[in-house]
Amino acid sequence: MLRCGGRGLRSLAFPGGGCQSVGAVRADRRRAPAPGAAYPRAVPDPSTYRPAPGTIPEDPGVYKFRDERGRVIYVGKAKNLRQRLNSYFSDLHAMHARTRQMVTSAAGVEWTVVSTEVEALQLEYTWIQQFDPRFNVRYRDDKSYPSLAVTLYEEYPRLQVMRGAKRKGVRYFGPYAHAWAIRETLDLLLRVFPARTCSAGVFKRAGQIGRPCLLGYIGKCSAPCVGRVSAEEHRAIVDDFVDFMAGKTDLMIRRLEREMAAASAELEFERAARIRDDIGALRRAMEKQAVVFGDGTDADVVAFAEDALEAAVQVFHVRGGRVRGQRGWVVDKVEDVTTGDLVEQFCLQVYGSDDSDSVPREILVPELPPDREVLEQLLRELRGARVTLRVPQRGDKRALLETVARNAQQAFTQHKLKRATDLTARSQALAELQDALGLATAPLRIECFDVSHVQGTNVVASMVVFEDGLPRKSEYRRFAIRGTGAGARSGADRNSAAGTSRTRSGSLLDGARPEGGTRGAESPEGGDVQWIHEAVRRRMARYLDERIDTGEEADDSQDDEGDPAALPQRPSPVDPETGRPRKFAYPPNLLVVDGGAPQVAAAAAALAELGIEDVALCGLAKRLEEVWLPGEDQPVILPRTSEALYLLQRVRDEAHRFAITYHRQKRSRAMTTSVLDGVPGLGETRKKALLTRFGSLKRLRAASVEDIMAVPGVGRRTAEAVAAALHREDAQPGPAVDPVTGEVLDG
Repeated sequence: MLRCGGRGLRSLAFPGGGCQSVGAVRADRRRAPAPGAAYPRAVPDPSTYRPAPGTIPEDPGVYKFRDERGRVIYVGKAKNLRQRLNSYFSDLHAMHARTRQMVTSAAGVEWTVVSTEVEALQLEYTWIQQFDPRFNVRYRDDKSYPSLAVTLYEEYPRLQVMRGAKRKGVRYFGPYAHAWAIRETLDLLLRVFPARTCSAGVFKRAGQIGRPCLLGYIGKCSAPCVGRVSAEEHRAIVDDFVDFMAGKTDLMIRRLEREMAAASAELEFERAARIRDDIGALRRAMEKQAVVFGDGTDADVVAFAEDALEAAVQVFHVRGGRVRGQRGWVVDKVEDVTTGDLVEQFCLQVYGSDDSDSVPREILVPELPPDREVLEQLLRELRGARVTLRVPQRGDKRALLETVARNAQQAFTQHKLKRATDLTARSQALAELQDALGLATAPLRIECFDVSHVQGTNVVASMVVFEDGLPRKSEYRRFAIRGTGAGARSGADRNSAAGTSRTRSGSLLDGARPEGGTRGAESPEGGDVQWIHEAVRRRMARYLDERIDTGEEADDSQDDEGDPAALPQRPSPVDPETGRPRKFAYPPNLLVVDGGAPQVAAAAAALAELGIEDVALCGLAKRLEEVWLPGEDQPVILPRTSEALYLLQRVRDEAHRFAITYHRQKRSRAMTTSVLDGVPGLGETRKKALLTRFGSLKRLRAASVEDIMAVPGVGRRTAEAVAAALHREDAQPGPAVDPVTGEVLDG
């Protein structure tokens, strides 16, 4: 089936134009439907969703495999879609192990036809970033590498060590293997380029007190905070620093040598001596970055170390002939790919996600990709200038490539040793947990709930998710507790009002109420126990809502022996717009609560009220690390050295961290409130301006409407609203609080 802009798929636009036709395979209603329809629960044989003969075009395009729940699990491109897709439906035993796992996990295949191979590369990259398929090669850093960053977007740019995602308006140099290497180099260069390195808070405080920090006194900062240099002069210093780091070292040294000679000729020997020391500092900084290419080449040198299942990647960033940074990744191989294929994926994902400045003029690789010309054309569009892919044969470039290859091999060896240990420990933990709790299968998805509050105020709950023993932070959820009585409506209450038979009353069962020894404060309605009950009920009620919305509830009432063709087409638990799972679409294998028997009883009551019987439940009590099961009088005691206990502790501690972080956010907001918060049209900026102008709420209350209007940005209507709020008879003015610092301004 070929169509343009089919149901459930968004239109795609490319620079080169061309028809974006989408093909989806559905042999019958038990086979893979198009996006927006439900997939069958298991399709172990790829032949069940193989496209009909002649339906796959021979044009270039991009294809994606979906599993039985509609999630995209693999994205690929091909010059000839028919030839490539047919290779996935050959003999399973002759396939690569990961390819065999992928095609047997899939339930359907779809494709998009494009005009050129460059468009295929662009669309493949877009889909990989959008859907995050688990079988695709993903270049994720094996660690977070630091870079030397210059915040050019600020009035007074700052030099600092920065990690993580790149920000707009920041110039990056690196990345480097170690943060201390950046700080050593920066310490040398600050003598020559005394630019700002302090945080915004330190910079502002120094300006308020009129005294610079220590670096300003020892000559390693030009102290723009106290006006020693203007913003233009400080930016000129930063521009010189950026030029030096960008490779214009010889120009900078020659300029300083001329200044030194001029100062000496004018008999300013102290200034000449200082410039001489600056030149020495620059040369020492340059010595820390070895010259590898005498011709001053800008290049990235990429090497791989691989086996049948994984590959380690190392890249050295050479700018101006010097090694400026290093990065490394370890990736899984889903197919029997060549080194050239890995090079193509590396260039597509690494350079496609960065800014154009990161694409070098030359990329040195161990093997050229099969579509070298197409890839070079795409990189040229990203950089705005020519980019060359080369395999060095001799000389300095070949020697450096061999050095990078040795680094890749060492990183690969370390990764395999670490991963073997991690996999063994996680597998052992899940197996021990299954045996200790008497579960039918290993708990591959664990959800844990915790509650955080201070004496019953700002009550929040957290839900963290661990899959295969590792945290899945994109699935974390947090709940603001709405109340502790039956009047607090949740998703379950809404279902009850709508007549959903699976939903019960929201009240807490008597057996779940604490009988002493409960953790935290205890309110008349049940304290922590009541709040655990509400959080679990709201989460599982949302799960039932998702099942009803996607039609899975109706499926339970269908006769499995009925006519497959009579089954209705239902929406998938995956959002058709994003390709990602809905928020609460998947239930846990094991639900953990932070607490003992009362908390476990409350969670069990919530599950029973909703009619959920296929979710295992336990609680971990902090005092003796006892594991409580619902309906049991005695806890399960796990050995202190047990991997299962260690996993439960990690899950519990993560839930506690997530809950207390949210609670502190709510508490902080509650502490920085005043009578001005409810005034319409008065935002944080105007509130700050009013308090800055008048100093306190007392003086602001005594001001007239005209006085308030004198504050920049405050019109008559807003001024009248402020005056009315301050003079309202039922207003109970409390101390004014600075929304930035939290300082009480009106005692």
